[in-house]
Amino acid sequence: MARQTIDELLAEARSRLDRLGPHEAAAAMADDALLIDVRSDNQRAADGTVPRAVHLPRNVLEWRCDPDSDSRDPRVGGLERRLIVMCDAGYQSSLAAATLQELGFERATDLAGGFQAWRETGLPVEPPA
Repeated sequence: MARQTIDELLAEARSRLDRLGPHEAAAAMADDALLIDVRSDNQRAADGTVPRAVHLPRNVLEWRCDPDSDSRDPRVGGLERRLIVMCDAGYQSSLAAATLQELGFERATDLAGGFQAWRETGLPVEPPA
C-alpha cells in the first residue's frame, strides 16, 4: 500500500462525506440525527458542550457505535441513523465519520468547522461545568 500524507488522507475521507455546517447540523438533529462529540474532556471543560450531543471519546468511538460490539452505546441507534461527528475544529471528525461509514453508517458525516464553528454561529452551548 502506498503511503498517504495526512492531507491526502483527510481529502479522501472528506470526498465521501456530505459535510454539514452548524445550522444544517442543528436542523438534522431536529430530524433525529445524532451529534457525537468526540472532543477531549479538557476541551469540553474549557469550552462547554452542545445540548443533546452525545459524548463518545474518539478513542472508543468505533466500539460504541458498531452494532456488533459488546461495548455498543444504545443511544447511537441503528445503521440507518444519521450520525454527525463533531470535534473541536472539524479535522479529526472527518476521519472519524469516514470510519463510521466503513462500519456501515452510510449517512455518517461531520460538522464542518467543529465545535468552534457551532459556537461562532451563535447556536446553543451549555457552559463548562
